Amino acid sequence: MKAHDGMYIGGEWRRPAGTDTIAVVNPADEQVIAHVPAGTAADVDDAVRAARAAFPGWAATPPAERAARIGALRDVLAARKDEIAETVTAELGSPLPMSQMVHAGVPVLVAGSYAELAATYAFEERHGNSTVFLEPVGVVGAITPWNYPLHQIVAKVAPALAAGCTVVLKPAEDTPLTAQLFAEATAEAGLPAGVFNLVTGLGPVAGQALAAHEDVDLVSFTGSTAVGKRIGATAGGAVKRVALELGGKSANVILPGADLAKAVNVGVANVMSNSGQTCSAWTRMLVDADRYEEAVALAAAAVAKYVPGERVGPLVNAKQQARVRGYIEKGIEEGARVVAGGPGAPLGTGYYVSPTVFADVTPEMTIAQEEIFGPVISILKYEDEDDALRIANGTVYGLAGAVWAGDDAEAVAFARRMDTGQVDINGGRFNPLAPFGGYKQSGVGRELGRHGLAEYLQTKSLQF
Repeated sequence: MKAHDGMYIGGEWRRPAGTDTIAVVNPADEQVIAHVPAGTAADVDDAVRAARAAFPGWAATPPAERAARIGALRDVLAARKDEIAETVTAELGSPLPMSQMVHAGVPVLVAGSYAELAATYAFEERHGNSTVFLEPVGVVGAITPWNYPLHQIVAKVAPALAAGCTVVLKPAEDTPLTAQLFAEATAEAGLPAGVFNLVTGLGPVAGQALAAHEDVDLVSFTGSTAVGKRIGATAGGAVKRVALELGGKSANVILPGADLAKAVNVGVANVMSNSGQTCSAWTRMLVDADRYEEAVALAAAAVAKYVPGERVGPLVNAKQQARVRGYIEKGIEEGARVVAGGPGAPLGTGYYVSPTVFADVTPEMTIAQEEIFGPVISILKYEDEDDALRIANGTVYGLAGAVWAGDDAEAVAFARRMDTGQVDINGGRFNPLAPFGGYKQSGVGRELGRHGLAEYLQTKSLQF
């Protein structure tokens, strides 16, 4: 697997300040496929300086021209989708069809949405005797996770570019090769030097240096709530803006009049997608007492179709595998009933975990409260709608969720009472223009669409 041995800074690949490297491991076979530089604070400083130097010119570029460059980036990503998919499969372990459709396909849609938005957005408005200007916030430090390596990059970089910001990206150390492909794509799309910069490295070193850098105006981070709190504290000390997309423990609420088989099967598919490594996954399935055992049987049968190594990939690394298996063991210890899967490793090689379904889960159990980030579903019983709402809202998270009912109006009425940022109604489709982000400890700010663009803008008013 080809990898660059430098950092992409100021429109060129530069030698890193240090000599340490990071091994990139294929989680399906545990083999090292590449090495990338382990960036230092000096590398981050070089990248921020390049982004700062490029900012005035890019901010002054007419929105239509910025839109054209983002459109060109979309076209490059579309043209290289097969290479992107193969790279994601190699470093994340995602089955190739998933990589092609989601990991390579969705970022093209998102980039395209920002090419259109940059060309049409009202960056200037008149209110009474005031003209209000929406201006780019400045240099953005983007820190992205490994679970959706290209989507999370595009979801931050595309709106930042549309707003007129320049960017320094620090991708997750597990999936840096996809980030390097993106850097190549920005050059091919004709972005001016310094508008986009890439530093690979470890979170406590390069990530911390980026979050703390005095010349970074906004930090956009996606990852765990624990790390998000540290980044928020670091940024707060410098009165620096943050956008945080953090953890989730989303509820899949199946109301009595819903199509139970469809709700269960779609709910299982939602969690098994990307091996459960999705912050918005509906990992808590809530079912009324009268249909509870039927739902448990349906879920167990549905999960059996998700064979490790075929429809379900490995987890990203050995640490994550051990973590998820530990949660499964914790669920058993606390009295939950395993109806599918369990803590055993399903394959001899690779960081796989058996797709697991728990029944008899109560709201206070660890597996019903903490984000597991693996192919694990907890099925909880509720007595009435108020009880279902209490359970659904009964965690520190509020990122996403689903509601199934006999008609959309009933589901919408329930969803409006949920403390969560995004809810799918009766199987509603993904919308790249809809704002994505959470309530409570699931984050601060929104990604995607107009709301995602607004994160990278600041407001100035002139009265005359």
